[in-house]
Formats: sequence, C-alpha cells, structure tokens
Amino acid sequence: MTSKITRAIAASLALTATTLGLAGCDSAAAGSLEGSRLELPVTGGTAVVDTASLAVTARTGDGRRLVLSEAAAGGGLGTPGPVTRTDDGANWSYPAKGLKVTARSEQGRLRITLRSDRDGSVSWPVTGSDPTASAVQLPRGEGLDIPVRDAFWNGKEGGLAGSTVDVGAELALPLWGYSMTGKGKGNRKAGHGVSYLTPTDIGTSLRFASTGGRLRATAAHAFSAGEGTRDYDITFALTDGNPVAPAADYRSYLSQHGQLGSLREKIRKNPANGRLLGAFHAYVWGEGRTASGVERLRKLGVDRMWLGYDAGPGGMDAKAVQAARKAGYLVGPYDTFANGQDPKTADSPTSVWPDRVYPDFCVRKADGTPETGFGGRGCYLSSRAFEKAEPGKHYLADRTRRMVANGADSYFLDVDATGEVFRDHGKGHEMTKAGDRRNRLARMRRLAGNLVLGSESAQPWANRVLAFDHGSGTPVADGLWALERDREKWGGYYPQNAPKAFFKPVRLPDGVATAMYDPRYRVPLYETALHGSLVNAERWELSYEKLPRQKTTRALLAMLYNTPLNYVLDGPSLRQHGPELAALQRYFSPLHRAAGADRMTSFRWLTADRTVQHTVFGDGTLTVTANFGTRAHDGLPGGCVDARLRTDAQPRRLCPARLGG
Repeated sequence: MTSKITRAIAASLALTATTLGLAGCDSAAAGSLEGSRLELPVTGGTAVVDTASLAVTARTGDGRRLVLSEAAAGGGLGTPGPVTRTDDGANWSYPAKGLKVTARSEQGRLRITLRSDRDGSVSWPVTGSDPTASAVQLPRGEGLDIPVRDAFWNGKEGGLAGSTVDVGAELALPLWGYSMTGKGKGNRKAGHGVSYLTPTDIGTSLRFASTGGRLRATAAHAFSAGEGTRDYDITFALTDGNPVAPAADYRSYLSQHGQLGSLREKIRKNPANGRLLGAFHAYVWGEGRTASGVERLRKLGVDRMWLGYDAGPGGMDAKAVQAARKAGYLVGPYDTFANGQDPKTADSPTSVWPDRVYPDFCVRKADGTPETGFGGRGCYLSSRAFEKAEPGKHYLADRTRRMVANGADSYFLDVDATGEVFRDHGKGHEMTKAGDRRNRLARMRRLAGNLVLGSESAQPWANRVLAFDHGSGTPVADGLWALERDREKWGGYYPQNAPKAFFKPVRLPDGVATAMYDPRYRVPLYETALHGSLVNAERWELSYEKLPRQKTTRALLAMLYNTPLNYVLDGPSLRQHGPELAALQRYFSPLHRAAGADRMTSFRWLTADRTVQHTVFGDGTLTVTANFGTRAHDGLPGGCVDARLRTDAQPRRLCPARLGG
C-alpha cells in the first residue's frame, strides 16, 4: 500500500484527533523558553517558535521534526524585545515593525496573534517548505488536495502557482493545510500534517509559488486602522495528514467558539427547513414555473425539490406556488439587496428602490465615487445605509413582503453571504468590511426566522443563519469567468423563457475541467467543516445539464458528499431530462433525509490513483463509496456509486451514465 493511501486510511482518526483538543494544555499556555526557543504543547507533540524570526517547527509524539513555517518573509522583523510569560501566553514585540506578539497553547493548537500599532503588512507564515510536505489542501469551493509536485498545478495551466488568493473573499473556508510523508520512531510509517486557520481572514491573503517544482504557500496580512485589521490571528494544529484534517480542525474550532450552526436546530425553529433534506434544487423558467410544470415533476416521482425563479416578469404565481408546496417542494424568489440603479433605466426589478435609495445608499470609495455594481450596472448598495434606515423606512421588509406575497416559503438572497464585502466611506453610512458582514448577518437573521434562506455561497461566518447555498460546492477556476463572458460559447440572457446562459450545454476547456472536476484533486473540505450545518450545492449557473462531459463525475461527487444537484428547468428540459432527474433524486432522497443533518466523519481514498473514494456520515448513519475510474474495484464498477444506510442489508447502487436522459 502506498504512502498516499496510508496517510489517508485513518480518516476517522484525523477527524477525531483534531476535534478532541489537548485536555489541560491551557495550564501551560505560555510554554517554556530557552534563549529564543519558545516551546508550547499542542495535540500530538510540541510546537517551537523562534521568537527572533517567527519560524515555527514541531516535534511530533513519534519523534518527527516538522517545519510549520519559515521565518517571516520580506526583510525580517527586526530585533525582538524581551519575552514575558503570563497565564495568557508568551508576549514579545518587534519594535521596528510596530508589532506585539502573543503565542499560547489553546485547545490543542498553537495560537499566535500579531497586533500592529501602525498600518503595514507582514508576510507570514511561510509554509510548505518542509522537505516531506507532499500535498497542500486548499478550500477553493468544496476543496482541493494537490500534490506539491503535481506538474499541472505547478504550471501555467493550473493557474495556482504565482497567484494570490484573498482568504476572506475567495476561499470557502479561512484555512489551508499540508500533508507530510515519512516515518517516525522505529522506522514506523506515520501520517503527519498541519492545519493553518486564519480567524482574521479580512485583510489576509495567500500567495502560491512553485519553488523547485514544489508548491509553497505564504500568507500575508494587511494591518489597517481604517479597516479594523490591526490584529492578525493564526492557529497551527498537528494532524495525521488526512486531506480533510484541516477542515475537521476548523469545524472543531467553530464548535469551540460557538460559531457552528446546526441544521437540526434550524429545522426545529422553522420546520420548513426540513424540506431541504432529500431535495434537488432547480431554477425554473417557462412551463417550469407553472402549476402544470410542478405537476409533471410530481408525477415523475420527485418527492422533494427546491424551486427558484428570478424577479423578472413571469415569475411563479400563487397557483404554481400552491401546487409546489402541496407536492412537498420549497419555492423561493431570487432577490438581491446589493444593487441599485436609476429606476428610469434599471435592467432588473431587483435594482429598483423607492425614494433616493439610489444613489444615496451607494457604497462610496475613499474619493467619494460610487462602487460600481456587478457587470458595470449601477452601484453596490451599503448594508449600513439600509440598517440605519430600516427601523423607519422598512425598505428591506417591504421588498421581502412583496416578493413572497405569492406564498413562497423560501428566499434566495444573492451575494449577501459571499466574501464580497465593502469598506464604505459614504457620509452617514461609513462601515468597514467586518461591519458589512455584521449588517448582512443581521438582515439575513431576520429573513431566516420565517423563510428557508439561501445565498450565492455561504462563507463560514454566515453558516448559523443560512439553510442552503448555491455556490460553495464549486471550486471555480479563473478560466471559467472568461468562458462565461464569451456569449457565443456560453450563451446570453435570451430567450426570456429559456436563457442560453443557463440552458446551452458547453464544453469546459481541458485545463478548467481538470482544475474544477478532476476527482483526483477533489476533497470534501467544506462538507467536513459544515455538513449538518447547511445544505451546500454548486453554483446556480452551472446546472447539471450545462456541463455534459462532467455529468457522471458531478453525480458521483453529489452522492459521495451527500449534497444535492442543481438544475435549470423549463418545459422542454422537463420532458427531455425529467425522468433522469427523477431517478437521481429518488436515489439521493432517502440518503440525504437520513444523513443531511449529520456531520461528515470520514473521507479516504481506497486506491493509489485516488479514483475510488469513501465517506462516512454520523456514527455510520450513511457510508458511500464512489468509483470515478474505469475499472471495477471490490465489485463496484467504474462510474458507479454504492451507498448504504445503517439499516440497509445491501448497498444501494447508482450508475449515472446508464440513466440516459
């Protein structure tokens, strides 16, 4: 068995080790100091911080020495001040940089906080330099595990080497990780890895470089008084090297800090959330928005669906909504509180607001000019301006009331829970990016009280208020945006009843397809962190039928991760693809109903080429094995998936390509 498999086999151990923490370690929070070597206990070993440079190493319990970070990059930090040790940790400073540092053991992790007395930046930690580092974990969408020597990702086509990622805006989770190969005491094989969490994700970025044909990642943080980012927190945790261990570490962190939502609790507060369990999702057009279209789905045997529609003319009327709810489906309009345009020329009813919301509520840059809206349309609207006005004007409450007057019981609020937040300099509604998040959370929390709430993607800071998202499941490669802008290839927003942008099948360029959907690189980081908190799906413009060449892979990933498929439907597509959709949903529904509110407790590869993958949910409520390869493995044919509920005598098999459609 190869070392790659060995480090992945004990997945349950990875999830356990990173969630238990180190009992009693806080009593030694400040560690021990010898010269510039500060030693602090962590779960699985000892972390060693060089107070002269912020280089971090670790000694594992089985005798390994791991490099967790090189010294801070960019010319160094200058001469450090003396180290003092208190019950709260070890403290020192770098006067030349205006930095004060605290390092401590906290719940089994090494936590280092940098506080700056001036605007500036620091490039640290510098990761991936350990010679045994074998793979890097990156939460782009659902998640990637990339061998550090992989030629595709080190090259231009992969688009990662040489790129800089905004942690708060572009990653689905504020973390990354590395897995290490090698042996411990007595020449024993042992899996090792490290998890890096960045709770202060606003102002933090991650730059990837190919050094000697190996991927390295260096974090950087911008200290800004105006943005409120003068504090920078990083935690380090030792793991067993499983590819989802950093996400398990993060789930544990969220739980320990009271920041982990529960889908069961959301269902208890609003029982309609329970209808997400077992449901596929679809945006409907034309006949799909009618009572007869809903009835067609029901007659096909589809027992659960989430149906969404845009706010333009021809939305779902009360009769169609009533038919959907009678069938057990959820129904919700698309809306956005983020865009404002001149009512005389606005191209969407969601961009039209009363009074002087436009232009008075526009987010303003430092020079006073408005922040241009998505696609060059109007402006982005300030969440602070809305929150200040809402008690008296009720702009948002009135909008929502109109949108659900047809009886809709769900709501899709575009961009509110994404990483795209703003600093606003507008007079009377100034805010930082962190303030923007707080305002968005406040208004989403109000909506979630009575509606099944979703957003374009679900950043972790929104996981307690959202019930679902359409976007965090997709590891978007930059080449996708270029393709979507090519209207000839991708399709435009016409005809009105079936826009080609949604319905026209396309072929992804080979590099984009590899970066997004090659199962050898895909790992369920997001589900490991947040499965059981909310329901995660792919981006709304990437319907199941939009990418014909990826259909089998996407179906297998959905079943393996226990996440729904997303569709667009009109009359013709209902007739053409309805039976296939129904067959897939019938397979998915009982599995998701049983385990959709459980955590993902295990992920592992069963073959050296990573094409056969295995997941477990809850304490064995559901186990799933997917074969993305072409050869059978242990009786499971290529292109097929076996799922087994605890109560099943035999596994349930699905081979998506055989369904046709």
